[in-house]
Amino acid sequence: MSNRPLVIWWIRRDLRLADNPALTAALASGAAVLPVYILDAQDDALGAAPKFRLGLGLEHFGRELAKAGSRLILRRGNALEQLRQLIAETGAGAVYWSRLYDPAAKARDTDVKKQLKAQGIGACSFGGRLLFEPWTVANKAGGMFKVFTPFWKAVRDRAVDGLQPAPAALPAPQNWPASDELAAWSMGAAMHRGVEIVARHCRVGEAAAQDRLGAFLETSVAAYKARRDFPGEDATSGLSENLAWGEISPHRLWHLGLAAMGHGGQGTETFLKEVVWREFAYHLMHHSPGILTRSWRPEWEAFPWQEAETPELQAWRRGQTGYGFIDAAMRELFVTGKMHNRARMITASFLTKHLMMHWKLGMDWFAETLVDWDPASNAMGWQWVAGSGPDAAPFFRIFNPSGQLEKFDPAGLYTRRWIAEGQGTPPQTALDFFAAVPRSWNLLPDALRAAPIIPLQAGRERALTAYHEMRQNR
Repeated sequence: MSNRPLVIWWIRRDLRLADNPALTAALASGAAVLPVYILDAQDDALGAAPKFRLGLGLEHFGRELAKAGSRLILRRGNALEQLRQLIAETGAGAVYWSRLYDPAAKARDTDVKKQLKAQGIGACSFGGRLLFEPWTVANKAGGMFKVFTPFWKAVRDRAVDGLQPAPAALPAPQNWPASDELAAWSMGAAMHRGVEIVARHCRVGEAAAQDRLGAFLETSVAAYKARRDFPGEDATSGLSENLAWGEISPHRLWHLGLAAMGHGGQGTETFLKEVVWREFAYHLMHHSPGILTRSWRPEWEAFPWQEAETPELQAWRRGQTGYGFIDAAMRELFVTGKMHNRARMITASFLTKHLMMHWKLGMDWFAETLVDWDPASNAMGWQWVAGSGPDAAPFFRIFNPSGQLEKFDPAGLYTRRWIAEGQGTPPQTALDFFAAVPRSWNLLPDALRAAPIIPLQAGRERALTAYHEMRQNR
């Protein structure tokens, strides 16, 4: 082995070369850099769609590292054990990584840092996933923000770390340790026959993400505020999957967004607020990690949501509720692994209010089916709609899916794109749903449309009655 020092760059959800503080620090150390991804129990337990998308990201990133004269070393198992093994094999003197913020990752990383330092190995964690570290943002009393608007006002004028170009090359170790084969991990196995269909809708990698951002800021951002709620239009950035896997940094969205303020106006400001809305979700998860598993407002633990498997829950998952907005959205999810944000609100409201199913059932289904799954955003989004979370929509705000469809899809672009039944010549997007779903669902495109599973007014009244009874019993 060479006498040149070696740093292990422990890659997690930061599949990019630009704007990556951990990588920048590793390069600045003058050491050779060993890029390593470890599939530990936490990532091995990901839902079908996010695990599949992670696999696509790793495959692509491995090719990008090769272009930079490097390699992506893959290992599977306990993270600390695998890092120690690599240190023993390579003589690495330090491990650098980008921080994650969910409770399980924080516990793992804290232990890894402690154990490595006790072993005399340098262990350094860096930001990069967020504009602001969650513990650096506090209200005037020194506590956490519980409402978004004051959070936005507190951070909108703060300095944000600048952008860093991708290095042209990474200094390689003299000898490379053995690596697992990505194909052997079968990252898409749980997707079954939906693999190829969902893959067609994924835009993977750093270059694709930057191209997407550039096109959005050039052509669409000015109309973003006015058109972002129309799911049949291409009016959003579509960057959620790239942010989820760290293929682009929020810093790039922020700085390039600010640069576009001149021609984007209010649309750009609204876009920047959405970037900070993601920050708010992480702020909440850091300060109150229970938001991932229980109602953020304790009184909502007494609300009589149903938690059992029911035919109504099954119909919701399968896009068979009989309501166009709901069914189109749930089918879009199954075909693309994504769902328009307005549609996420409508489907969540229908499940938690009209059907009175627990928000955790919806959150868990999204964790299984979203390629852009993000623990903080997913949990906050579901609790926001359900009424149990911070800065939540009032429970009595019950979205009417039929009225929402008339308002935001008046020409039927969205429903025609995703619902085949009743169309003489359905588009391929609608037909792909039937090719992607499990055969056991027994769904056919030439069947009759599902009848509504619940009258909207009856569902609304039942939910409001339960809400008022809960308040009276507090």
